[in-house]
Amino acid sequence: MEKNNKGGNTFDAIMRNLKDGIYEPVYVLMGNESYYIDQIADYIAANALPEAERDFNQNVVFGADTSDAAVMDMARRFPMMAERQVVIVKEAQNIKKYDAFEKYLRNPMPSTVLVWCHKNGTIDRRKKFMSMAEKVGVVFESKKLRDYELPGFIESYIRDKGATIDNKASQMIADSVGPDLFRLVSELDKLFIGMKDGDKRIMPEMVEEKIGISKEFNSFELRTAIANKNIEKANLIIKYFDDNPKSGQGYVLIPTLFRFFQDLMIVYYSPRNNNDKDIADALGLKNTWAAKDYVSGKRNYSARKTMDIISKIREIDAKSKGLDNPNTSIGELMKELIFFILH
Repeated sequence: MEKNNKGGNTFDAIMRNLKDGIYEPVYVLMGNESYYIDQIADYIAANALPEAERDFNQNVVFGADTSDAAVMDMARRFPMMAERQVVIVKEAQNIKKYDAFEKYLRNPMPSTVLVWCHKNGTIDRRKKFMSMAEKVGVVFESKKLRDYELPGFIESYIRDKGATIDNKASQMIADSVGPDLFRLVSELDKLFIGMKDGDKRIMPEMVEEKIGISKEFNSFELRTAIANKNIEKANLIIKYFDDNPKSGQGYVLIPTLFRFFQDLMIVYYSPRNNNDKDIADALGLKNTWAAKDYVSGKRNYSARKTMDIISKIREIDAKSKGLDNPNTSIGELMKELIFFILH
């Protein structure tokens, strides 16, 4: 089994083993990103047993309605006329005691697949039963993706569906939808509605049509306009969002710009920052295409100006949330910010 740097298992490695029919006796799935926890648990629920065996050999319980002792009693049962049984504990973070779980882990049932889904946080790895779980099964921490990881997630998801996606289209979706993976997947699935068999390439025009993100007026285009100090285009985009508040993009722009200038400071302090590849490496970007805005930004903004812009973005962000700002609209605040950045 492929391990990550912290001793846990990667999502891809777990799913690869499951698809190969390899099931461990215990899965402790925890973390702040529910998407991966659900993906693993749902796959086990749908595939570990044939449908005809599930009524007698698959139990799904919720942490608020049970205890670790009750779960372990289920786990110790023998399967009925089947190779294995499955016990899935959802919302396991509501179970506060682990004494029975620890005792079970000393000698887990080889014919049971026990899946413990602990969401919205992690279990202290220093607890004795956690090290025991790692020895006999799988411990997986599901982490929120960082912004720069979203395009890679999008491209992988699209590729698994048998299609490809244009770099700009991927970045448009990442910037506009953000790191909520359930919402992101829901939006991505819209792209496949009505897709022609002979055309599996997703372009910005399709994103505009299916998801409703304008290919001309979006946070990605604003970032590029600002990086290149294209004053006219930046102001046109801000005006578009001010005139179309229902687009919901106004509040996305502030974190998008903050991330850009924050990363630009990283570029300035990187020992190697002279070309696309250096910048991509410094920021952990998947390809050099994604570094082009930082090349332009480094050319158009000094390190001192970048620091001042970050400070101004923090000020505007606070005002957008009502701090020291009784009535200025998000549109007016964005105009103020863009003027400060570009002049």
